[in-house]
Amino acid sequence: MHNPAQIFILSFLFIIFVGSLLLSLPNATDKGISYLDALFTSTSAVCVTGLIVVDTGTQFTIFGKSIIMILIQVGGLGILTFASYFSYFFKGGTTYENQLVLSDMTNSKKLGEVFSTLKYIILITFGIEFFSGVLIYSSLEAKHFDSQSEQLFFAAFHAISAFCNAGFSTLSNGLYDSGFRFNYYLQLVLILTFVLGGLGFPIVVNLLTYLKYKISNLVFSTFRANVYRPWVLNINSRITLITTLSISTVAFFAFYFLEYNNTLSEHIGFGKMVTALFGATTPRTAGFNTIDTAAMKFPTLMLVFLLMWIGASPQSTGGGIKTSTFAIATLNILSLAKGKSRIEIFRREIADISVRRAFAIISLSLVIIGLAIMFISIFDPDKKLVDIAFECFSAYSTVGLSLGITGSLSSASKLVIIIVMFVGRISMLSLVIAMFKKIKHKNYSYPKEEISIN
Repeated sequence: MHNPAQIFILSFLFIIFVGSLLLSLPNATDKGISYLDALFTSTSAVCVTGLIVVDTGTQFTIFGKSIIMILIQVGGLGILTFASYFSYFFKGGTTYENQLVLSDMTNSKKLGEVFSTLKYIILITFGIEFFSGVLIYSSLEAKHFDSQSEQLFFAAFHAISAFCNAGFSTLSNGLYDSGFRFNYYLQLVLILTFVLGGLGFPIVVNLLTYLKYKISNLVFSTFRANVYRPWVLNINSRITLITTLSISTVAFFAFYFLEYNNTLSEHIGFGKMVTALFGATTPRTAGFNTIDTAAMKFPTLMLVFLLMWIGASPQSTGGGIKTSTFAIATLNILSLAKGKSRIEIFRREIADISVRRAFAIISLSLVIIGLAIMFISIFDPDKKLVDIAFECFSAYSTVGLSLGITGSLSSASKLVIIIVMFVGRISMLSLVIAMFKKIKHKNYSYPKEEISIN
């Protein structure tokens, strides 16, 4: 009997394999590609990374691009979410154990809420993508396309790619293309779309519940003397939203001032601000580029490294160690500095298991990225270390930004990146859980000892 982590991993592997076969078909590409490149593209799409070894816009046909778009959608929503929901939908029921797993995935407190939450996930995903697609279509100039159907496909492809934080584009130079880099309306739509995708489904659902409560409260508060204030915005949402807003604000100002006379020099006024905001938010797993990434200053490059490593929020379409992990690590440092034995925030105490998971994720991420950098530097000794490191951080955090070395990597290095993209998407912790058999909890405890640290 497979545990949920094993099912999750096997589902991803199966979809990647099927996708690689479909992309290897003669009518998927104009000139044909090797199976390794098809596997790389399929993995990048399913793991919503966006790293490419062949140009998506020129090498793939409409059929090939459609396959990539479907793989992005399936990968973004999550195989287990899809499989569990549709299994329940078609069979008319599910096991108690599966409901518990789904409850943990969707952050639902009651088992009865699990499948209603999953329905919300499907509706919200397609709703946001449709709305985003309409706005993207309205932002485009017809002169950049050969037909209206091509313009419609562009809007649909980029709406799905943005919400799923995939970073794939049908443009050869991405959004840095001369006809699109000054389209600030399009950039703002994409920012809103991939930020919503990167917040995580439970957070978006909780936000909608909170907005519904606030609106109804405003309407009925005039008729009620004492208004009851329930805890609508939960602790996960509060931590995620504050961390996301804080990181994005700091990154925006840093990017704006560091790149003002560099990559932002061709923009003026409002355009500089939008491009800086795009540059500050896209490294957190979106992967689109409106500037020449390789032309960034070294301090900005280091900032992007950090943003890529942190990534998006839990249970979202993005990767990275996650904003909540970074927040818990920061809160733990502050707690230790103040001499506290517990992590407390918003009149709540963070559970020890959450702290242990956070530091396990941080440690495992650095081990995987470090090993990947080491192996690629062995297989491709001619590549600069900073370029290799950037590629590995981007792959692990499923970002898709590159300094331009992806296509020229050796076959062995491409395989390393494939593994890193896959591990980054499913999380190393899930892989470890899948490999080890769970030990039943025993009712005893050893004497506690403090280990010398620092």
